[in-house]
Amino acid sequence: MSVNVGTSVRDGEVGLGKVRQMWHLLEPLHAVVYYAPEVFEESAALGFGVEERWPSYFPLRAAPLGAVGSERVTSAFYSFSPRMVAQHMHPAWEIASPGRLLAARERGIDRAYGAIFGDRIHSPELAEAAALARRAAESANTAGRPLAAANAELPWPQAPHQQLWHAATILREHRGDGHLAALLIAGLDPVESLVSFAAIGAASVERFESRGWRSEEWSAASERLIERGLLNADGTATEAGRALRKSVEQHTDELAAAPWQALGPDAVAQLADLLGEFWIAVLGSGLLPSETTLGIGKV
Repeated sequence: MSVNVGTSVRDGEVGLGKVRQMWHLLEPLHAVVYYAPEVFEESAALGFGVEERWPSYFPLRAAPLGAVGSERVTSAFYSFSPRMVAQHMHPAWEIASPGRLLAARERGIDRAYGAIFGDRIHSPELAEAAALARRAAESANTAGRPLAAANAELPWPQAPHQQLWHAATILREHRGDGHLAALLIAGLDPVESLVSFAAIGAASVERFESRGWRSEEWSAASERLIERGLLNADGTATEAGRALRKSVEQHTDELAAAPWQALGPDAVAQLADLLGEFWIAVLGSGLLPSETTLGIGKV
């Protein structure tokens, strides 16, 4: 699971490769909330459709922001089509309030982690991992990071396994908010961010179609990237396109590093070791898709 990012690490510093590795380890622990049958059951009990994941995904993820409209959710989520966000957000708060959704996702992840980890949710290893992850999450500066700030403002659950999920969520949204800043600096709009990511093989074009953009919008974004010299006519990235995406990912790592620097290299290494078995258990559950739009393992 080593990741080669950056070239040198000073004593007492957490390297960017380790920063990215922590994302790789924590992202599945967070993302299971959008796939676990226990969370779908809790969402269905509130009245949300669960034939696919999107009707509950948008309100579950947006609930920490409060009863916001689809425009603010589109802004915070960035790469989803505004039409898709509006489709699922317009009825959301009439079905259930943000507070009820937050309670449902906490119940759902409690049940899901119990099903995935079994008795290990009571293990000292999980409790230690939760404590370390919480320290990192509580050190995260959330200025300019709306999703991280909204989740950080929520009360911490009492149980260690729920604290682990909450910490993973704050840290992944902290990284995600920073990633959007890196995309903006790179001059990549929401559709261009997906086209350019597909162009370097982060995931298939078909996988990125799940974000709701029409074919003509994808084609128009491709043309804009071709004009900038970032994309070839066959949809693959040019050398300049690959360099730009590399800079985006490195900038994202840099913006995500502060919580891990605060925790320190020894504690980060300890947390990575502790998370291993739980990461394996989540991946082994079969709940998560084999290919995602995040490019984990490919960037």
